[in-house]
Amino acid sequence: MLLNKAAVGWRTFTSNPVNFRAGFMVTQSRLGFRPRAFFSSITSMPSKITPPQPPPRWNHTADEVSELTKAAIAKHRAVEAQIGALQGAECTFESVFVALERADTEYETVTEPLSFYQNVAPSKALRDSSTAADGLVREYGVESSMRLDVFNAKLAAEKNLKDTGRWNQLSPEEQRLVEKMILAGKRAGLGLPEDERKTLMDLQKQLSQTCLELPRQKNFNEENGFVSFTREELDGVPEDVISGYKKTEDGKYHSTFKTPDIFPIFKFANLPETRKRAYEGHESRLEINVPLAEKFLHLRREIAKVLKYPTWADYRTEPKMVKTGKGVTDFLDDLQEKLKPVGEKDRENLLALKEKDCKERGIPFDGTLWIWDYRYYDRKYVENSLDLDDMLVKEYFPVSVVVPAIINIYQNLLGVRFETIEGETWHPDVQQYSVWEKDATDETGFVGYCYLDLFPRESKYSHAAVWPILSGYTRPDGKRSYPLVAMVANLAKETPDKPALMRHDDVVTFYHEKGHVFHGLLSNTKFAMFHGTKVARDFVEAPSQMLENWCWEPSVLEKISSHYKTKQPLSPELIDKIIKSRYVNVGLQYLRQVFFGKFDIKVHVDQAPEDYTLLWNNLREKISLVKSDKPCPGQGSFGHISGGYDAGYYGYLYSLVFAADMYSTVFKGDPLDPARGKLYRDKILKYGGSREELDSLKDFLGRDPNSDAFMKELFGAVPSASL
Repeated sequence: MLLNKAAVGWRTFTSNPVNFRAGFMVTQSRLGFRPRAFFSSITSMPSKITPPQPPPRWNHTADEVSELTKAAIAKHRAVEAQIGALQGAECTFESVFVALERADTEYETVTEPLSFYQNVAPSKALRDSSTAADGLVREYGVESSMRLDVFNAKLAAEKNLKDTGRWNQLSPEEQRLVEKMILAGKRAGLGLPEDERKTLMDLQKQLSQTCLELPRQKNFNEENGFVSFTREELDGVPEDVISGYKKTEDGKYHSTFKTPDIFPIFKFANLPETRKRAYEGHESRLEINVPLAEKFLHLRREIAKVLKYPTWADYRTEPKMVKTGKGVTDFLDDLQEKLKPVGEKDRENLLALKEKDCKERGIPFDGTLWIWDYRYYDRKYVENSLDLDDMLVKEYFPVSVVVPAIINIYQNLLGVRFETIEGETWHPDVQQYSVWEKDATDETGFVGYCYLDLFPRESKYSHAAVWPILSGYTRPDGKRSYPLVAMVANLAKETPDKPALMRHDDVVTFYHEKGHVFHGLLSNTKFAMFHGTKVARDFVEAPSQMLENWCWEPSVLEKISSHYKTKQPLSPELIDKIIKSRYVNVGLQYLRQVFFGKFDIKVHVDQAPEDYTLLWNNLREKISLVKSDKPCPGQGSFGHISGGYDAGYYGYLYSLVFAADMYSTVFKGDPLDPARGKLYRDKILKYGGSREELDSLKDFLGRDPNSDAFMKELFGAVPSASL
């Protein structure tokens, strides 16, 4: 998932993580191995070629973070003042658009690494300083976006370009730069009267600070709640999971709300009351965010009114592929209608299984599929219908095997090589790589830098995501400035008798996130503004979603699997079961995503506030076809609507249409073919956002994209075992 710091909406200078499934979560347990002990198989022998660009330093103090951020803001403000003072013929492509883009890029190069510390720094003082610096960046972003003098200089430069005929001499990417910068000013309300602009700026700053408050509360990264159970109440939960729980003096076990701790309870706890308590605790863990969410939703409604947009959703979707809030609603309504019969059949299957299970356990059957029943009976249904044991499959995916294997597949497919480099990072466990073209013999083959921060520690970002910390671009002297991407995850912990293992879902997540890494590395645009994942938000997930398909391919599953004891890969029989499991209960699976999308779009279309806790629970029951007992404030943990995916969650489903089409059309025949990988590099990754996403798709597919592959995947390729 790519979370831009665009929660305030206007021109921003930095971008935040990419994360689809959030499959890896923080755990408090210590890993008993060190990354360098097993990641050596990722790389070839280090070459003697020196990268033409050194990596940034990562030893900033808390004071430096503040000082450097303030200095970067002052420098950028001075450049904007110079541009805003230009008059008439002084306003040219170079003096306005290029100068502003370079200033933005220099600003981002300084501030992005400093803002990144809040997610990964071991020092609380450094994290707090980074968060505060991020607040300065957001506040200045509002100020910068509202500069009427700079906007007028842009308009004058655009007029001069077209009046003199220079416009036709610009490259397509240069023309796109002009168009995007002009559009940003219009969307910021710079054509409004002065009093409305002042009101707008005040609202923007309030919104920016409200969204920034979320990580300052005890939430996302630093949430440390738990729920306690006796050993008997944890009946059915795997022993290797329970052994990782903190045991109290009174003999109870504390499960945190992090995925590796709480999800096994949802999936394996035999007692319904245990699953219910775990669910209600997990769903309510970030109730502290509820008033903040109400506040930023109110501010967004007010901003949309000032900007003369019908709704905040219409404002946010205007530059995306879908274009309008109604387009989102229509898309989700249509998908829900198609999915509902499939979901209802899935629910019947799970209810029948629940009735049988209750009878065998001597538990009263209440005829209801509760939300805390879903993962439990979904798992049992897979086991019963396919004879597939999720815990057995996990034994074939040791972290020490999977991570290097996936990266090596990417290297071969995309024609690059990773080389380990030494140097200081923000934490000793971080792996640092220089990335080169596969056959590079000199510095011209340098691609960029990749950091992997894969292991859990306290107060670290709690999901799996990719930060495009530095963008690639062409410098004024014609040479390249190279990108740097960082993947942050929290891989599974080892136990006393087993190494760190990954569920198949975790493998899919890792494959997805590495797709974002290579989008950030292999883009090659002139301007940083268009580099890598800086594409339309409802397309940004498509390339990585496409790459998830590799995790369902027999040849790939064989390559990346190795039983932690026998060292044997997955058998053909087990691989076949894994592939079939992809479509088990697919209706309920996607209806859950439709629910998230519909909640997001409704709260950004509605013109008045309501009880969002009731809305959250009522919508879920109606759309996801599962019931809950008491309304829990799950919206407090729905971070997407505060972190850049506001009126944008639909994009996960929307981009799946493109992902399915790309994979089916180009890669399905031979997903490991380097020639197809080169086509993907040249037609999709290379261009980033420097051209319309639809043009990149047409170039890659050789035709207009369509939804045939997606519809077939959902409704025409469901194995009989799953029905």
